[in-house]
Amino acid sequence: MDTRTKIALVTGGSRGLGRNSAIKIAEKGLDVIITYKSNKEEADKVVEEIQALGRKAIAYQLDTKDIKSFDAFVKNVGDHLEENTGSRNIDYLVNNAGTALYSPISEVTEEQLDDVVDIHFKGVFFLTQKFIPFMNDGGGIVNISSGLARFALPGSSVYGSIKAGVEMLTKYMAKELGSRKIKANVVAPGAIETDFGGGRTRDDKHMNEMVASITALGRAGLPDDIGGVVAFLCTEDARWINGQRIEASGGMFL
Repeated sequence: MDTRTKIALVTGGSRGLGRNSAIKIAEKGLDVIITYKSNKEEADKVVEEIQALGRKAIAYQLDTKDIKSFDAFVKNVGDHLEENTGSRNIDYLVNNAGTALYSPISEVTEEQLDDVVDIHFKGVFFLTQKFIPFMNDGGGIVNISSGLARFALPGSSVYGSIKAGVEMLTKYMAKELGSRKIKANVVAPGAIETDFGGGRTRDDKHMNEMVASITALGRAGLPDDIGGVVAFLCTEDARWINGQRIEASGGMFL
């Protein structure tokens, strides 16, 4: 039995779903590395919270749109791990970092579309590619998608379409990494009360009520509804789940 402490890397771990996922993963007994784009102060708070649980944690700045920075990032993480664990490897990679885009098709600019592709698809693809040599056999990848890859709401054509691409990419990851017993799965949240997208699900009363009205469980989601699902996929209990899309939306648009 492998008694070694597992390590998970969570991108975008300073706030929202990433923060909750990182903490829930730590509660499962894993050490955690998080990334943040700009808010070091919030990232440091997450690190402190994880350390208070008796787990090791560290935060690195990373812009997942800046693919040219990935080699240096992977080296920095590897150097840190080698110094502290004797290995450069991680066990789980959670591709969570992202931003929203709400715009009708008729108004989307090429720059806006490129940003979403770079952050949510190319960033996920190439960061995973860079870490594949540094993932322990038997580990896993969790890609964060969205309910918007299953149902369509006006204004989310780019975001939803790119997330659908991530879901198909995840199946390819599962297929190609299966020989190393590395799993790849998708968690697809519904509308969640965070600051994502300017906090509109959380702060816009009409949006919140609309979400509640189309959700079987009768409310918008909370970060606590998602982090535990991500954390579960980073455990041995989920070892036979592979290539799957798990929607955690409370039953939106059933």
